[in-house]
Amino acid sequence: MSHVEEFLTAEEESDIVNAIVEAEKNTSGEIRVHIESTSKIDHFSRAQQLFHFLKMDNTKEGNGVLLYVAVDDRKFVIYGGEGIDRAVPKGFWDSTKDVIASHFKKRDFKQGIVEGILMAGKELQSHFPWNHDDTNELNDAISKG
Repeated sequence: MSHVEEFLTAEEESDIVNAIVEAEKNTSGEIRVHIESTSKIDHFSRAQQLFHFLKMDNTKEGNGVLLYVAVDDRKFVIYGGEGIDRAVPKGFWDSTKDVIASHFKKRDFKQGIVEGILMAGKELQSHFPWNHDDTNELNDAISKG
């Protein structure tokens, strides 16, 4: 079994998907999680690549957020679309990153991802509130590489 498959249990993955659904209930923003073992390029650049590959840059308001995790490298990146970067306060991603990192240090990966998702969703809600004609533009499932 690969480190990616060992990283989270099926139940933990289900909890993460449920957190995405919960976070997206009150916002038009879109949140995805991508997990892979390692990256051959710097992790921020890899997150940018995946953001495009997962078509997260195609959201109507540029309000996608990708939480990228490279398991073997012990690195993660929070990457937000252009609309989000214009809207969220300076340092927002740093506070979210700190919360995730504190859980990761305790090897509580699921809880770190869940709390990061919920924090992102709450921030998205204030800048991109849910509208009655909003549709879920992206799959909520965890993608893996």
